[in-house]
Amino acid sequence: MPKVTTVGQTFRCEICGNMVEVKKVGGGELVCCGKPMTLVK
Repeated sequence: MPKVTTVGQTFRCEICGNMVEVKKVGGGELVCCGKPMTLVK
């Protein structure tokens, strides 16, 4: 599971298509629809 490490990273949910862009790094891992989100860039 990709971890949040850098401002500007983009994550996508493979199930519903939601996308998240990191604005402040707080660590941890992003989950959506009960599954880990995929690092896009």
